[in-house]
Amino acid sequence: MRLSAIFIRILAFSVAAAGSVAAAQLTVATVEDRSVEAVQITLAEDGHDWADVLGDGLQVILEGTAPTEAVRFRAVAAAGTVVDASRVIDNMSVVDQAAFDPPAFKIEILRNDSGVSLIGLIPEATNRDALARQITRIAGGQNVTDLLETGDYPMPETWRPAVDFALIALEMLPRSKISVSATRVTVNGISDSSAEKRRLEAALAARRPDGVTLAVEISAPRPVISPFTARYILDEFGPRFDACVADTDETRDQIIAAANASGLEGRVNCILGLGAPSQDWGQAVVLAIGAITDLGGGTVTLADTDVVLVADPGTPQDVFDNVVGVLENSLPGAFALSAELPPMPTAVEENDDAPRFTATLSPEGAVQLRGRVPDEMANLVARNFAAAKFGQNNVTMGTRIAENLPQGWSVRVLAGIEALSELTNGSVIVDADNMVIRGNTGNEDAPAEISRLLIEKLGQGVDFELNVTYVEELDPVAGLPSPEQCIAQIKTITEGRKITFDPGSASITSAGQPIIDDIAEVLRLCGDLRVRVAGYTDSQGREEMNLRLSQDRADAVLTALRSRRVPVSTFEAVGYGIADPIADNATEEGREANRRIEFSLILPEDEAGTNDETATEELETDDETPQDGEVAGD
Repeated sequence: MRLSAIFIRILAFSVAAAGSVAAAQLTVATVEDRSVEAVQITLAEDGHDWADVLGDGLQVILEGTAPTEAVRFRAVAAAGTVVDASRVIDNMSVVDQAAFDPPAFKIEILRNDSGVSLIGLIPEATNRDALARQITRIAGGQNVTDLLETGDYPMPETWRPAVDFALIALEMLPRSKISVSATRVTVNGISDSSAEKRRLEAALAARRPDGVTLAVEISAPRPVISPFTARYILDEFGPRFDACVADTDETRDQIIAAANASGLEGRVNCILGLGAPSQDWGQAVVLAIGAITDLGGGTVTLADTDVVLVADPGTPQDVFDNVVGVLENSLPGAFALSAELPPMPTAVEENDDAPRFTATLSPEGAVQLRGRVPDEMANLVARNFAAAKFGQNNVTMGTRIAENLPQGWSVRVLAGIEALSELTNGSVIVDADNMVIRGNTGNEDAPAEISRLLIEKLGQGVDFELNVTYVEELDPVAGLPSPEQCIAQIKTITEGRKITFDPGSASITSAGQPIIDDIAEVLRLCGDLRVRVAGYTDSQGREEMNLRLSQDRADAVLTALRSRRVPVSTFEAVGYGIADPIADNATEEGREANRRIEFSLILPEDEAGTNDETATEELETDDETPQDGEVAGD
């Protein structure tokens, strides 16, 4: 009886214990499921859907591959906001850093009157010290702020050429901002004039390395133009500008749009300048173009606030009166209109005795002046004026003194000679009531400059015809040779002849002077270059003396170029002595060949792009070993 009671109690206790265990397990499972679900929702909302969430009792296990260590940390922190952080088990891994794409290397360079500053990321393989030396040299003693950081990633193939090109641009532009990446160089700078702007743009385009995109934006101060002139013509040859200037970009766009509406096609060279007589300049030009279009032909000239309109002969009088009336009432108040309707020309016999003066300019620069002048003094003035423009030895006179020439004839002659000086080749014909200028030029602005010149010298009512063609090959800027072409031309000059010196000295012989002349002529046309003039000797004599002699000879060539007005501030003369022989020093012919002067480009990579020593550095660090003999090689 007692045993049965005990058994019943044990059984009841066991049943209660089993129920408690089952209840506990159910509770844990419920908590686990809810914890896992809540963590999964939170991670997904935070953008960590790459992570897997597992439950193990009250613990929450995170698995998966995080893109970065920082992302892995944020995932753990996000899970810790849902469940107790002690319950979060981190079994995640991080993507191998070596598998990442290399960063985009880039340098931002700013140069102004305060110095040069650099900021950006460069490959660790870059020769940092050599780059700093280059920047310091370019800065010319000004402050250099280097905020560059390095990254241990492979150097892109075009990185070094891009940096070399950026340093060339930096040296050309004392006020500039240059952005450099492996595939693109963006140059923003300020030049001193429009001509300098064009020269710099052409020089940079010629030096652009392969595989690198170039974006150039160089600004220049606007020229002061006086008189502020626009001249628009509509005749049997179609519409065209002889001169076009504007004071703002908006004004220029308005003028070009009006010309296009009148039928003008193609590129319009409208100069931006200072000196507009009125803020309504653009409106006045647009109205004048519209008037010529409505007339169906004619010429309109605006010089400052004077507007001169000449209709085509044969224009109906009522049309002329109507168009001129509308224009006169529409022009801004500051502008004054003078309009003329010439009568229809009548057939007249050609008058061989009509006064005429002709000036011609050949492509070689020879000038001939022919025709009539009023007196000996006017003839002398014309000769001297032409000599000042073209050179004394280039002028041939074929003029004759005549009476009863039109009033102001001498002024017309001088204006014609000055107009001719704006051409590369061509002619000017001066008649009593007309002037015709024809020819070629390498200056896109020449027609506008000739128009302003004639209007300023002869008045707004002057009648002239321009047939001036811009030829790109004649443009000294557009035709600027590349540095490589310049060196190639010098090598061609010295291919069959060489710069020679007196034996054992650095005095250039008389036979070597013409070669220097030819080289100087090439270098003057090449713009800004960094050129190395290298001197070499044969192996006879002591190495130390040969090194000194080669340096003296290289210096002598540099001095000779300087005396010929070659800008040599970016040149360097280096003597290499007996280094790099090009022939056998055992023969007289070989020694003669080894005694030479060579020209080469100094590229930025020579200093900033390599850890290798240059030949000069090697000479500076090598131990000097005296050789037998006292005479240097000639």
